Amino acid sequence: MDNGVEVLRYTAFSDDPSGGNPAGVVLDANGLDDATLLRIAHDVGYSETAFLWPLPRPGDYTIRYFSPVAEVPFCGHATIASAVALADQGAGGELRFQTPAGEVAVRVHADGSRRTVATLTSVTPSVSETPAAIVAEALAALGWQEDDIDPQLPPRIAFAGAHHLVFGVRSRELLSRLSYDFERLRQLMTAEDWTTIQLVWREGPAIFHSRVPFPVGGVVEDPATGAAAAALGAYLRELGAVQPPATITIHQGDDMGRPSLIAVEIDPGSGGIRVAGTAVPIPA
Repeated sequence: MDNGVEVLRYTAFSDDPSGGNPAGVVLDANGLDDATLLRIAHDVGYSETAFLWPLPRPGDYTIRYFSPVAEVPFCGHATIASAVALADQGAGGELRFQTPAGEVAVRVHADGSRRTVATLTSVTPSVSETPAAIVAEALAALGWQEDDIDPQLPPRIAFAGAHHLVFGVRSRELLSRLSYDFERLRQLMTAEDWTTIQLVWREGPAIFHSRVPFPVGGVVEDPATGAAAAALGAYLRELGAVQPPATITIHQGDDMGRPSLIAVEIDPGSGGIRVAGTAVPIPA
């Protein structure tokens, strides 16, 4: 409890409480003002805490997401955690979350291993070019050179509820050695309105490894990022780097000791990207 507010704690994109990305979940935020929402998120200390307001139609909720320092327009892992938390309370199935970025449908079901899986469908995504000077500043903050970029996965701004700089790197080793200038990157991301940076290495046609800096949220790195995963799906479709319909798997969090698995389903056309994963409660 936080001053009478029940905050559930779940980890998303893992079936092990020591893996995945932890999220706080408040299933009924009625009566809480913005200052209280931010204070609770700060006290919880996870990269995001989700706050829900039940709407009159069954399965409909308003949802907002707060990092320890600011509100963000959309958070995939906290959406997955919230949907599984609702299912654990008997309110799962077909859900509709009214996010600041638009409506996000979520389906909750049990898989063959009796794990609870949630699948969200993002808002309509978009992908745009990145100015060379901005890419150069991002690389400088990351401590990388232009030739560290995988030419098959060039920098783009991808949106699927939040904006992310996305690009590929040439080797898994380069990704594993990630160490960046927190304040320099934070300032750039704030100026460009990026929520995270999605850095990936492609192991195979449908297998990716990812690291996702999140300094604008006051967090060095996310171990699993559903919003960035959706943006990556849109990016791959836009570049023709996959042949839809396609499903890719993203490994994230391994270098942080919190392994996560994210499934991304990419359909033809320009519609929303589906992101799926498990979530489990974190023991008190």
